[in-house]
Amino acid sequence: MLAKTLYGFEPLLAKELRNLGAGNVKQGVRNVAFEGDLGFLYKANLNLRTALRVLRPIARFKVFNEKQLYRQVHQIDWPSLFDVDKTFAIDTTMNSEVFKNSMFVSLKAKDALVDRFREEVRKRPNVDSQHADVRINIHLQENDCTVSLDSSGTSLHQRGYRIATNIAPINEVLAAGLLLLSGWDGRTDFMDPMCGSGTFLIEAAMIACNIPANINRQEYSFQHWLDYDDSLFNKIGDASLGKTREFHHKILGYDKAPSAVRKAQENIANANLTEYITVERKDFFTTEKPVAGKLQMVFNPPYGERLNIEMEKFYQKIGDTLKQGYSGTDAWLITSNLEALKYVGLRPSRKIKVFNGPLESRLVRYEMYEGSKKIKKQK
Repeated sequence: MLAKTLYGFEPLLAKELRNLGAGNVKQGVRNVAFEGDLGFLYKANLNLRTALRVLRPIARFKVFNEKQLYRQVHQIDWPSLFDVDKTFAIDTTMNSEVFKNSMFVSLKAKDALVDRFREEVRKRPNVDSQHADVRINIHLQENDCTVSLDSSGTSLHQRGYRIATNIAPINEVLAAGLLLLSGWDGRTDFMDPMCGSGTFLIEAAMIACNIPANINRQEYSFQHWLDYDDSLFNKIGDASLGKTREFHHKILGYDKAPSAVRKAQENIANANLTEYITVERKDFFTTEKPVAGKLQMVFNPPYGERLNIEMEKFYQKIGDTLKQGYSGTDAWLITSNLEALKYVGLRPSRKIKVFNGPLESRLVRYEMYEGSKKIKKQK
């Protein structure tokens, strides 16, 4: 099988898969290949935090022209995979000199699939590009073609808990991956001082409590396959929930916009995490660290892409607030505004290249020591 992910998250996803019990895990570019049975496919969809979708290859072959493509796709026994009454869609990703247009490849494959159904059951399934029951993925690398069933359907970043969004909400898979890159494991207090609609807070709580990432989703594409085993899926869901753990620290969110606080609280309630997360209306720049001991902070400040603010002053205030009020804090932030980062006035101990959608960004870490760094080193 193949799990797709975001740039830079391949090692995180490979580790997740190994921890779940996948076999023969191999990292690719924005994907990780692995082996597992049907039950593991369900388990992967339910539990993976850094996967966007999980593909199950059903055919691999070489193609040198459109006739071969049609013939090979037609040979797949489609009526044994899903019922004619289900809707379907075909997505093509390609890097090929033979075929120039991914839409053309999808169209040819669609014709082959439909013709196979017509020949066998005298009826054809309908295409639904937006909300298909069954999604099919075609990957062309020069002459090598892989046809897969997309077991997830809609992208796995759509966890099912977010009912209200703010301006520029962060993708849930991106949020989970950034938290894992920051080393978040639920062993300290946690804060997002610019929490927006609460995605970092919710993903942090789910990691801390080991709650399956996609437990709130209503639907997966594999539920429309003919080999779907409902009792096995429920058994795996129960077993995954049985591995949750208690969390004994605080998760705090601030935002100065009342609408953001309200949306975050709605989403947190929808994710059944109200007992773990507190959200308050506060301007981070007027606050001090609200807890004793170690605090981990991860946040997504404005980049100037969608919010019109004075970036230099804003990032300078981030640095000043951390210096003056947040000793004993491990502060991580993601930004695509690399120029504005210079005004934080702190030296980052780590810089990791990531992408927020199309924006090349950096996840940076500022270690705010108790007392001076010199004293810290002498202890």
